[in-house]
Order: sequence, then C-alpha cells, then structure tokens
Amino acid sequence: MYPAVRFSIVSHAAWAPGLETEDAWRAWSRSHASLPECGVEPPLAALPPMQRRRLGLLGKMVFEVAFTCLNGRTGVPIVFCSRHGEVGRSVNLLRGLSAGEPLSPTSFALSVHNGIAGLLSIAHGDTANHVAVAGGLSSVEHAVIEACGLLADGEPAVLLIVYDCPLPPEYAPFKEPNEAAFAWAWLMEPAGDDAFGLTWLPLPLQPREPDRENISCGGLDAFRFFMGDQPRMTREAGANAWEWSRRA
Repeated sequence: MYPAVRFSIVSHAAWAPGLETEDAWRAWSRSHASLPECGVEPPLAALPPMQRRRLGLLGKMVFEVAFTCLNGRTGVPIVFCSRHGEVGRSVNLLRGLSAGEPLSPTSFALSVHNGIAGLLSIAHGDTANHVAVAGGLSSVEHAVIEACGLLADGEPAVLLIVYDCPLPPEYAPFKEPNEAAFAWAWLMEPAGDDAFGLTWLPLPLQPREPDRENISCGGLDAFRFFMGDQPRMTREAGANAWEWSRRA
C-alpha cells in the first residue's frame, strides 16, 4: 500500500482569460485544448479600487476564485499553490535595479511567494492560517497533501488555491510548452462518500530527466480530472508519479 490521502470537495471555482464560466471550463476539460490567450482580467468590482490597483493578473485571478469559492465564509485556512508565483514582478524589479532605478516597496512586497496571500487576508478581513507551497513539477500534489494535513489536524475545511502565469522571456530556457494564466480553488473537507484520492507511486530508483517538450501543467491536469468523469488519472512529475482517483 502506497502513501495516500483522501478528501472531499464541497465547492469550487476557476478563472482564466477566456474561460470565465462553469460551462466554458467543462467544454475545455472535454476538448483537451490549451487555455486561450487574451487580455481579459477579472473585474473584481466588489474590491475597493485602491486594493484592486495593487494586484496584477495573477492576484486578480486568485481573488476571483477565492471570493467565489468562500462565498463570504471566514475562518478557513488557505493553502496557496503556485509553481512560479509573481516571478514577473521579480524580473521587473531586477530590470529596474540594472537601470539604476529605486525599488518599488509595493512590488517588492508582492514579489514574494506569499504576497498575494497577505493581500487576500487583508481584503477578506480574515486572520485564518495560510501557507504558500511551491513544489516544482509536483506542486499541486504537495499542496493537496498540505491541505489534507490541516484537515487531519482537525480543521473542518481548507481552501486550496492553485494558480500560475507563463514565465517572462528572461526565463525562456525553463519555459514549458503549455504554460498559461489560470487560477482555481477547491473548498476541501474530510473525505465523505464522494471522496477524491491522491496516491504517491514509486518510480525507478534511477532518476530521469524530464522531457520539457511533453511536460504538462500539474495544476491544469488536476482540474481537468476534477471536471471530468474518469475514475483515475496517473501523472508523472520528474522523480515522482501520482495517481488521482475518485470514488465511483
């Protein structure tokens, strides 16, 4: 028996440029197409303009799915999961330094991996625990395990938010073919009759170099599986393999 966790999802939300409704996401999950590319951003009309101006696309997508999924609920711990985070802000800061410009305190504060988490807790008026996870090719799986650990410690519910944006041109050697801007959220509770499962599977002891031309986005793979009806999905991620499952 390999290590496994189980959990239920009681509500969900997703947003990407060009995919803004449940029906659009379901159509995408069936088509196996890449995410569309367009310049649309979430409106976030309920957020005060001063707070809205501090957010880039990544933060706005996170706020959109978090507010939708929580629906006014507070006191829920949040696990934030992003492989790259606000790397675009970091690159802009480095560009400014190379040009002799002073650092923007706001951009510097929001370039760290938990910057969006801090802004969301302020905007939501919520002091619940939050943690930011980045685990390479297995980021989404490690975030699910973190959320399940909080549930095992007695939390009645945990919000998982998975989000990313494409890498900037400076990181072209590390860019993967299916990078896209997206965010989704699951409100997770202890496993019930409709539980999902995540199991770690062993790979050969000799590590293999990932094939960058065929690497898939774990966050999008996981959400596509959730939106579909397949009983299982196996995903290789570098030196790890993971089996996602749903109870029939």
